Amino acid sequence: MAQNTKIRSILATDCGSTTTKAILIELVDGEYRLVCRGEAPTTVEAPFEDVTMGVRNAVREIEELMDREFQDDNGIITPQADSRKGVDLYLSTSSAGGGLQMMVAGVVKQMTAESAQRAALGAGAIVMDAIAINDGRLPYQKIQRIRQLRPDMILMSGGIDGGTITHVVELAELISAAEPRPRLGIGFQLPIIYAGNKDARGYIENVLGEKTDLRMVDNLRPVLETELLGPAREEIHNLFMEHVMAQAPGYNKLMSWTPVPIMPTPGAVGKMIETTAKQKDMSVVGVDIGGATTDVFSVFADTFNRTVSANLGMSYSICNVMLESGVDNIMRWVPFDIEEADLRNRIRNKMIRPTTIPQTLQDLVIEQGIAREALRLAFEHHKSLAVGLKGVQKVRDISEAFEQSGSGASLVDLTDLGMIVGSGGVLSHAARRAQSALMILDAFLPEGITELAVDSIFMMPQLGVLSTVSPEAAQQVFDRDCLIRLGTSIAPIGTAKEGEHCVDVHVVTSGGKTYDVKASFGSMHRIEIPEDETAEVTAKPARGFDIGKGKGKGHEAKFTVNGGVVGLIIDARGRQPFVLPTDKQQRIKKLIEWYKALDIYPMDILEKYLG
Repeated sequence: MAQNTKIRSILATDCGSTTTKAILIELVDGEYRLVCRGEAPTTVEAPFEDVTMGVRNAVREIEELMDREFQDDNGIITPQADSRKGVDLYLSTSSAGGGLQMMVAGVVKQMTAESAQRAALGAGAIVMDAIAINDGRLPYQKIQRIRQLRPDMILMSGGIDGGTITHVVELAELISAAEPRPRLGIGFQLPIIYAGNKDARGYIENVLGEKTDLRMVDNLRPVLETELLGPAREEIHNLFMEHVMAQAPGYNKLMSWTPVPIMPTPGAVGKMIETTAKQKDMSVVGVDIGGATTDVFSVFADTFNRTVSANLGMSYSICNVMLESGVDNIMRWVPFDIEEADLRNRIRNKMIRPTTIPQTLQDLVIEQGIAREALRLAFEHHKSLAVGLKGVQKVRDISEAFEQSGSGASLVDLTDLGMIVGSGGVLSHAARRAQSALMILDAFLPEGITELAVDSIFMMPQLGVLSTVSPEAAQQVFDRDCLIRLGTSIAPIGTAKEGEHCVDVHVVTSGGKTYDVKASFGSMHRIEIPEDETAEVTAKPARGFDIGKGKGKGHEAKFTVNGGVVGLIIDARGRQPFVLPTDKQQRIKKLIEWYKALDIYPMDILEKYLG
């Protein structure tokens, strides 16, 4: 492969569950920039059953737009022959065909099984189930579960080095008795990664060596106070390439087109979130809401976490969102009357026609209401798993070590959160950027002062895999073409009666404009600050409110914010808790008030639905 300095053009694709996206990056005046993009339906399912057809269709769109040639009968043309033919580098990510589906097993549910779950999630997997000796199920129920799920691979852990062997072997015998078959590939042995007590390796080899494709890596918990996730994650990536991708329709062909290993889409997005947090030196939360799953990534205190909500998505899994959140929680975001049966039918129609997009403003409002609930539920799931030991040494006392409720308090601290980055079709392709900002605010309820951004056209996966080859190119495109900076939100923590004084905000922009806002409780305000400007902001919370500096006027905050396409949002709707009015007419009135304040929808059209 050419050296990074000689790479003039890069073609990258992401094969999603619904859509395959292609981007073309080129060296322009000494900087890497996004030049063109294309997309097409993913073709991993019948009748096509060849993922490369979707890739070719997405690339063909770029070819037509650029009037150039990038592919021939053998695949993508590399290296670049001349200015009109080929590219220097082709790479890809994928979550098509359901992505990477795993089971994990550990001796103690709250310790080694939890560590195995974190290792798998961080590697970009969907964790279908976690088996543990103390998970409350009888042996035959665990065996039945393993047989039913048919995972792509199993990650097995248990015991510190020099610790228990009996329980680890018991786990291995359960897996052996189940005789699990892989989801893809008839006649292939199921890959199993053993990352437990090194003293038990011989016993594990005797039990599982002949029946499975067994791999040994370093213990996830070599001692009780330390978690070592790296070796297991690396082996998961290796097996993902060897077994899962190799068996999916058309992936062998796709892998032969690129010199860079194909990464699971969530793993690639996670790499870019980690890079962003490191560059900006702040806590960052990222979310990728897709058709089948919603992934949440966070970096708090230099610790990276990822969770995947495998049943929360906007097309294939949209009915699961309705099931988990309840119809009432979706309808609370809709500012007009709609029959419950009508809403259910609209949601079911989206599930059976996953590539359709809203055709009316009414459809758009409903879909964005569903998105709020999918994002909210996924974030709640993330907060419940982003706890305790996270790849760094942490000493616990004996009471914590045997605590049965998990690994301690959540690491997600909303008052410390510096930035939220949203991606996925419903956020990246929102008709107005303010819609994306409000969906993020309603779902994540950030506290204090938080920057908001979205991935402009959902290219974080491609940039994540590109960063493994050319970090410079990935970062340049990410900063200049990928992130759309929406602006900053100020959200006081506290509650009061409707209309009571909440916060005073004084803003002086670098363009010389001054704004003063006295926000009452229950209101929202928007101050336009252009993307190329900054602003000096002073915020004084009222008694009983806090914006991260303590309660009351004596704890005012002074800070500088960057401009954005939406600007500065003052969210005085309250936190801890945030509640919508229970009366339907009052709720609709407040929603319309907020939508007008932020210019979310064309109100003349929306008011037609209000009756």
